[in-house]
Amino acid sequence: MSWLLLVIVATILDSSRIFVDNYTSDVYFKGRGAVSQKLFYGITFIVAAVVLAIIFGIDFSAAPLTTFLLLFVSGLLSGFAGIPYYKALEIDDSTNLGIFVQIAPVLYLLFGWFLLGETFNPLHIVASVIIVSAPLLILLATRKRSRKIKLKAIFYSFLYVLIAVIGNVIFVKENRPELSFISEMIFVFLGKGVSDIIIVATKPKWYRRFFSVLSSSHKKVLRPMLCNTAIGLLKDFAYRGGIAIAPSIALASAASDSVEPIFIFFMGIILTLIWPKFGREKLGRKNVLVHLSATVLVVIGIILLQF
Repeated sequence: MSWLLLVIVATILDSSRIFVDNYTSDVYFKGRGAVSQKLFYGITFIVAAVVLAIIFGIDFSAAPLTTFLLLFVSGLLSGFAGIPYYKALEIDDSTNLGIFVQIAPVLYLLFGWFLLGETFNPLHIVASVIIVSAPLLILLATRKRSRKIKLKAIFYSFLYVLIAVIGNVIFVKENRPELSFISEMIFVFLGKGVSDIIIVATKPKWYRRFFSVLSSSHKKVLRPMLCNTAIGLLKDFAYRGGIAIAPSIALASAASDSVEPIFIFFMGIILTLIWPKFGREKLGRKNVLVHLSATVLVVIGIILLQF
């Protein structure tokens, strides 16, 4: 069950990453332009890939060149998924995003069946309906005048998950026992780094926004971004390692997502109480009850997916 341990570690790291991203987006990149952070992350991912290649080397004879290319594409997709991810964070909080992205196991189920030959049963369909009902519950509990914004956040979250899921399925499909896991991750990191830099470099307003924030914050913004880089690198190693050796990609995703909404829910409350500037969650009675109910729905659905 080493895959399960890796997935749980990745889940905790990913939950932490969401809160750090929410903090930097709200505090330093207030309003539009949070995507411009990806310039920094692009550089750090490329540096990480180069360092790993120097230390461990790459055996190009271990797999066809198409495998290395597709691993690079997997990383590219993970990078491009950041565009809707930061758009969602700009208009909603971490706890909501943590629930919205739990549609991932449903998409893994579909893509795993279509591309990897994995199977599903009628119980999985019921579980998928329960999972999808969680973001709908949050939408219905939102005041009518705010539903348009909430719907927009759900759309961006879905787009983020869809792109990320496709990237991870490609990674699992191209995972080869004769190719070292480090070599695979080198090309994933290269893909993520290249896509991050392309995203910002092709949008002058994002490029200027990044350096404007860097200057106005007296480089203080580098602290949370460096922290997030370390979390992101470790999370990628743990999660991709877990899904690569799990019995099925849908099972690995279900195990991850059954823990993540619970962790995000309680982490959001605790952080908001002891560190309001970082937690930044709304702790009204109605809001907490709605999030708790949505979290319970997600967990029930994801547990059913494992049968």
